[in-house]
Amino acid sequence: MRFMSIVTSRDHMHPTPELLEAMHKLADREIKAGRMIDTAGLMPLATGARVTIKDRKLSVIDGPFVEAKEVVGGYAIFELQSKEEAVALAVEFMQLHKDFMPSWEGTCEVRAYFDPSAEDVCDPLAEARA
Repeated sequence: MRFMSIVTSRDHMHPTPELLEAMHKLADREIKAGRMIDTAGLMPLATGARVTIKDRKLSVIDGPFVEAKEVVGGYAIFELQSKEEAVALAVEFMQLHKDFMPSWEGTCEVRAYFDPSAEDVCDPLAEARA
């Protein structure tokens, strides 16, 4: 199963050199094991843009986004056997933040990729087609 871990926090903080080194060691281990597909940190909101559809109108807004309560700081994509394995990796990753940047606060959300062939997939359009 493919999973994405998404790291969010209230503020964009640059990792300390010690945290960067620890994250690189974790990433190298997971890449060598064939479990990590991709990972990256993201630049601050000021460097981005937001494309939105509202009231049938498409708009583009350059960052920063004042109303943003949380910022996506980075992500990792894994090929794993289970959700439990994905959560264990997220816990290990967040422990690195706790160890090397004790004042940082954030979240790592673990999400499985959508698989339309999965038996337990909720299909919101099934009723409409029936």
